[in-house]
Amino acid sequence: MVLNTLKRLAWLNIMSRKAQERLAHNERRVERRDKMLTHDMTKERATVEEVFDQTTRMVVFDLLKSGVLYELNGVVSSGKEARVYWGTDKEGKDLAVKIYLTSSAEFKKGMLKYIEGDPRFKAVKRDTRALIAVWAQKEFRNLKEASEANVRVPKPIAVKSNVVVMEFIGKDGVSAPSLKEQPPTDPERIYRILVTYLKRLYQKAKLVHGDLSEYNIMLWKGRPVIFDVSQSVSIVHPMADFMLRRDLTNLNRFFSRLNVKVYPVEELYKMVVG
Repeated sequence: MVLNTLKRLAWLNIMSRKAQERLAHNERRVERRDKMLTHDMTKERATVEEVFDQTTRMVVFDLLKSGVLYELNGVVSSGKEARVYWGTDKEGKDLAVKIYLTSSAEFKKGMLKYIEGDPRFKAVKRDTRALIAVWAQKEFRNLKEASEANVRVPKPIAVKSNVVVMEFIGKDGVSAPSLKEQPPTDPERIYRILVTYLKRLYQKAKLVHGDLSEYNIMLWKGRPVIFDVSQSVSIVHPMADFMLRRDLTNLNRFFSRLNVKVYPVEELYKMVVG
């Protein structure tokens, strides 16, 4: 309860110095808290405006109307390119709703090298919204092709414009930890599984992940799950070979630190490409 001015002056006359200091400290803490709350609210409003422009709101509305989505809850992860939200369907099943930011011009520049040269995507328009829509389609298709090759990825459910709906890896809005966040207790087994996944991805799905690391591999129910596959390219892409070798190097680097006896990169490369 806040004291009025007269009461406060009376109190200060009889309070000890120590009590006065404590009161001043509490007041400063409340001021800091209020400033932080104001800052957080302003930041949250800015984030909502950045993500949910008019077109994106209509896309989400269409997904809700069609029954793909029943609820859209809070943010699970946030990056420069996209926000991932926790959603649910009519049965209450968790969904991951990835919304790509249509305002990211820097993102537009970076995505071109992953789209150009991929025979699956031709005659792509260069305006930002069209590119991001293709990028979302690309992630959905990569997830579908990887899943069909028996590579554990979030199962794709729907895609519309800049929004991708997929299986939620985790429970009740809490995503499964990445290898970076929680290294496996049985790293050798996980390494072997991931080598098998990369082999299937290359030989069956005809894809190279392109940005594989401990940051985009989750651990869920004792198995690794590869995610963030939007940049994945066809094996005939001009950069596919370079990206594959980089993926293998990153994989070996991480598991070597966990004292796993990894395959030499060249041997691993031959195993993957067959």
